Amino acid sequence: MPADDRTPRPEPYADPHRAAAAGPRSVERALDLLDLVADAGRPVGAKALARSLGCALSTVYHLTGPLLARGHLVRTAEGYAPGPRVPALHRAHLRHHGLGASTGELLGRLRRATGAEAYHTAYRDGLITVVDTTAPVTDTAHPFAPGPEARAHATAHGKALLAALPRARRRRYLAEHGMARFTERTITGAERFEAEMATVRDQGYAVSVGEADLAYTCLAVAVPDRGDGIVHALSVSLPTADFARRQGAVRAALARAVPDFPALPES
Repeated sequence: MPADDRTPRPEPYADPHRAAAAGPRSVERALDLLDLVADAGRPVGAKALARSLGCALSTVYHLTGPLLARGHLVRTAEGYAPGPRVPALHRAHLRHHGLGASTGELLGRLRRATGAEAYHTAYRDGLITVVDTTAPVTDTAHPFAPGPEARAHATAHGKALLAALPRARRRRYLAEHGMARFTERTITGAERFEAEMATVRDQGYAVSVGEADLAYTCLAVAVPDRGDGIVHALSVSLPTADFARRQGAVRAALARAVPDFPALPES
């Protein structure tokens, strides 16, 4: 069977702002194609991309040409994979957040202190993004991967970030992104969520016990304002079955990590 026919068809990232800010169709399709390749667990063949995009095979080749030339994609015997330009884009993303290698080192220390995967998440200009994580890139089953966070209301890092926002901005975020139910524990009502925000502010940390994924519980703390217009949070995730036994040690490790979050670089 050809590799194209064996390749799974992942769904592209559903951007809630796409309808309001749609660009030329070819640009949208190129971005969808990049998302499909990035989200796949292995190289994606041209036929699978054409099926997922709902376009002709010739269109896929037309779209991939410039992406290959610029290093955003590479072509392997099995199909298309992310190219060498991708790591540079990630480093640029960190620079624009005023961050660098020290943040990754902090996450590594948090991982060693807790025995749980650690994350840096940020709110900026109406979007919440998982900026970095200690979870291996090969762990495709892990629920919290770097990139846009579509489940902020159901995660501890999302709650910590939203609790740090003014009420009007928080309400606007939830109205734009929705409050979908992911498990029976997900909070989907606005008033109950506001009560949760008050709890987060009172206790100084956020918890999500199986709200985004029943198998995982996450804890998070917001980082004090650095004056860069970005709200940052540190978090960890662990199996829900281990939460009761480990929550005290995890909270203490998070509290110790916050003062070590890198300061805004001097201009």
